[in-house]
Amino acid sequence: MLFESYSAGKLPLANRIVMSPMTRSRAVENNTPNGLMATYYVQRASAGMIITEGTSPSPNGLGYARIPGLFNQDHVKAWKAVTDAVHAQGGKIVIQLMHCGRVVGQANLPAGAKAVGPSDQVLEGEMYTDAHGMQPHMQAHGLSVEEIAATVAEYAQSARLAIEAGFDGIELHAANGYLIEQFLNANVNKRQDVYGGSAANRNRFALEVMRATVAAIGADRVGMRISPFGVFNGTGAFDGVEAQFEALVSEASSLGLMYVHLLDHSAMGTPAVPAELKGKLRSLFKGTFILAGGFTGESAEQALVAGQADLIGFGRPFISNPDLVARLQKGAELAAPNMGTFYTPGEAGYTDYPAMAA
Repeated sequence: MLFESYSAGKLPLANRIVMSPMTRSRAVENNTPNGLMATYYVQRASAGMIITEGTSPSPNGLGYARIPGLFNQDHVKAWKAVTDAVHAQGGKIVIQLMHCGRVVGQANLPAGAKAVGPSDQVLEGEMYTDAHGMQPHMQAHGLSVEEIAATVAEYAQSARLAIEAGFDGIELHAANGYLIEQFLNANVNKRQDVYGGSAANRNRFALEVMRATVAAIGADRVGMRISPFGVFNGTGAFDGVEAQFEALVSEASSLGLMYVHLLDHSAMGTPAVPAELKGKLRSLFKGTFILAGGFTGESAEQALVAGQADLIGFGRPFISNPDLVARLQKGAELAAPNMGTFYTPGEAGYTDYPAMAA
């Protein structure tokens, strides 16, 4: 099944292998994509669907060094070169909209931008910056209700720009402790207004972003990534987490989203998403369901055959194996990635991994 064609709503895919979104930090000039990034994605265009690295819909969301944005016409023009190149190879490409929220190093933000979140909490730990090396995370500005509405509008506008740039859709990053999950997670969201204090209120921001982007570009072009039980960036499980995500996914299904992308980080040593919850979310969502997290070709095939998912996401294997689809199909050995070059600028560890010998 892994190598069979599949339609994610109206989007035809050559196979059921998804290239998962991964931060690669190569947008060196003004957070704008470049030719090197186009080469990187074209090399991996044999995936059924590529989901790009996290891309900020706002200057406020540029928390990491050299991550790309999608909020002006320079970004649109640069991303259009990427999508055109991928489509020329027969690939499909979706852009992940990732607002870092409070996960910010000050030197990474452009002039006039600020760290934001549900409240003014500071995330523990440090963030790498090109200008000053490791720095503590910034003090976040707690968004007012009016500022939340403006932030939702930024997501909707970025979604419109994504279609202008030629993307086949967008993925809302509601995982890994970034802005949407900062509102979702009870360990982070301590608000006591309509955006906090209950599961329904914590879901409100995510639902407003979903509705706004659906209104902007259509539900069949909007997906969402979630990571219940994830622990990145100060999140972690909390009382009622399962029921809250069941309600969220049920709403996503009612809106007709293109897909839900469920990430389980347990392969990296974090708590697993319970199998029962995965099954329940799978049954609640009537569109395409993607599972990601530590899959091999064999385990991916097993999950598909068992009906646990429609598509399987692969992350790190795509970094060092641009021809991952062919390698999985032939049962060939996979090249190991160089973790020291995951986030460094330049070709090394990015576009210089070779394909299999003929």
